Amino acid sequence: MPSAVASAREILVRLHDVMASRTAAQAKLNAVVNIVGEAINSEVCSIYLLREGVLELYATRGLSQEAVHVTKLALGEGLVGTIAEFVEVLNLDEATSHPNFVHNPETGEERFHSFAGVPIIRRERAVGVLAIQHVDQRRYDDVEIEALQTVAMVLSELIANADLVDASAAASMRPQSTAAARIPGLKLVEGMASGCAVYHQPRVTIEHTVAEDTEAERHRVYAAFDKMREQIERIASQAEFGGGGEHEEVLETYKMFAYDEGWSRRINEAIDSGLTAEAAIERVQQRTRARMRQIDDPLLADRMHDLEDLSNRLLRIVSGQMGTAAQGGLKQDTILIARNLGPAELLEYDRRRLKGVILEEGSLTAHVTIVARAMGVPVLGRVKGVRRAIAEGDMLLLDVTAEANVFARPSPAIEEAFETKLQMRQKRRAAFAALKNELPVTKDGHRVTVMVNAGLRDDVAALDVTGADGIGLFRTEFQFLVSATLPAKAQQQRLYKDVLDAAGDRPVIFRTVDIGGDKALPYLVKDDAEEEENPAMGWRALRLALDRDGLMKVQARALLEASAGRTLNVMFPMVSEPWEYDEARALFETQREWMRGRGKKLPVEIRYGAMLEVPALAEMLDLLLPKLDFLSIGTNDLTQFLFAADRANPKLAERYDWLSPAILRFLARVQAPVAAAGKPLAVCGEMGGRPLEAMALIGLGIDRLSITPAAVGPIKAMVRSLNRAALMTKMQALLIESPRDMRGALSAWAAENGVELA
Repeated sequence: MPSAVASAREILVRLHDVMASRTAAQAKLNAVVNIVGEAINSEVCSIYLLREGVLELYATRGLSQEAVHVTKLALGEGLVGTIAEFVEVLNLDEATSHPNFVHNPETGEERFHSFAGVPIIRRERAVGVLAIQHVDQRRYDDVEIEALQTVAMVLSELIANADLVDASAAASMRPQSTAAARIPGLKLVEGMASGCAVYHQPRVTIEHTVAEDTEAERHRVYAAFDKMREQIERIASQAEFGGGGEHEEVLETYKMFAYDEGWSRRINEAIDSGLTAEAAIERVQQRTRARMRQIDDPLLADRMHDLEDLSNRLLRIVSGQMGTAAQGGLKQDTILIARNLGPAELLEYDRRRLKGVILEEGSLTAHVTIVARAMGVPVLGRVKGVRRAIAEGDMLLLDVTAEANVFARPSPAIEEAFETKLQMRQKRRAAFAALKNELPVTKDGHRVTVMVNAGLRDDVAALDVTGADGIGLFRTEFQFLVSATLPAKAQQQRLYKDVLDAAGDRPVIFRTVDIGGDKALPYLVKDDAEEEENPAMGWRALRLALDRDGLMKVQARALLEASAGRTLNVMFPMVSEPWEYDEARALFETQREWMRGRGKKLPVEIRYGAMLEVPALAEMLDLLLPKLDFLSIGTNDLTQFLFAADRANPKLAERYDWLSPAILRFLARVQAPVAAAGKPLAVCGEMGGRPLEAMALIGLGIDRLSITPAAVGPIKAMVRSLNRAALMTKMQALLIESPRDMRGALSAWAAENGVELA
């Protein structure tokens, strides 16, 4: 098959003639399936359109013509319904292997094995599906999928111009009720706020997809890039937070994306295929969204969100549709609503009026989340269907605390309860702040070590703000994820030294780089190019580092040089067996001897640790513990591995419970030999940052926690209200009885014994 650009150009030229013709819409669709089928040598090409909420077969080449306007599928039904519901691409060498496969006998499709389909998107919503099929089993090439996606963009324009867009689409986007409503979400930046609903931006609608003059379109894009970069530089230079912080590094990373040559090159390639500037930007943006949906790691997905934000900005510039709510100015206290936001867009808003943000997407590690935290603006994320529940101008009460809700059009009773809670929260925050200089010591005199997790240079500031004991987990992979090339040793060394300098005499535990799997890097290609079916348990972390030991040698030298004259605490992630730890430690020791031979300054001591995330390592502790200086349990990955439950899957949320008797028994089984060996044992992860879960860990004898900075105050308060000896006695009994509702049993004990869990 010819290249993707040549194939797409050939198809677009023919489609341009079809769209310019005066034939009826049905005839045009019939022509399209034949053009696509011939261009990519497909035995079947079909178009399904969303009509009255149902996907209807509108045109086909290769399936039975009697099935046209007869075969209909609900959203989520069959392969076509799955593509439309999730707005995603399917590429299958055997269609029947997909769990959602449905056979439609009237189409005569039973002899076709391979299947590929792409959504036809209008205003970020699937209004149809374009699909191809073959008799032979085969997986379609990327160039073929890209050609289909390009055709789907043109079809979106054709369908809209022919009034074939589902009339129910607009209605589905309007709020369904004017009554008071409580809408749940994910807590991204904690806080409470009230204000009127304002939508961030109207979606830019692309009216023309096929270019008349390719060079003219290219110049339009070049000019738009220049203007966008000027805007980003101006916004970054005007941002004022005071006192520095990680948000400054975030903005530098964001600017790096704005100047990314790979992104501009992909847009140029799309223009070469015959698309207009707007369509080319949207084409690359759709590909970015598809990649985001395949990424399980939130940190890497958030970097893709930055490109999404920049794409929106570039699209508005090139189309001349510049308006966002920021340009018009906020007239009153506002809760801003968006599908997603980039840090630069958030900074364009008047901070005096912007009281809170609601995102349809968003995550804890997103750049916009970091900047919003620096601004002191509460953010509620993952609010699905927000446009159906909230209208522009609605009064909103944003409660991003333990419950994480937004109340739309609240009643007087809800407003009164909200105000009461706000006043109580302000008093509680003052009480937590007062604990900064107090030690986390239980009522019966046991000292608990409370440290923080970090990943950026400026995260270290949290030590002074919270009074934490140190950094129990410094994730070193962030600079690998945002860099276009492998970070040089000098660059890594500067970061590690800055972190150690800022921490002073407080310990910092550096976790060696955890990349690979779903955190794939463009400059680190696997020998086997096939995608991993389960990247979380694939070629990542220490497994990757030992295979590509050049990467780990550079990091080892950077850490050793940065720690000269100090104690270096280094921890290896995802250790499965003792020999992996042995190899990693030997690599560091080899680098230390190499540096010693060259007269370089070295750490006064190196303390080596491992992360227990893979359950198998628990069976090998008798061999591992004599070689370790400390052990940390990574409860996030450990729990999903133990339960075989993806923590990112909302359908499995109830199964992913840190207070399950199975998890607690497992942790108790780990704690016993570690304590007997006299080695420090810590828990790193979200489990340790929740007061009830942290209480359970202390009851198991685990008294070292590494948590998010925001959790330090509540955890200190819990520890200081706790009788550890009484709790440990209770925990032993609960582990023997193993009640089904362990959470309820622990909550009841805490209430009876005056433990502060707020």
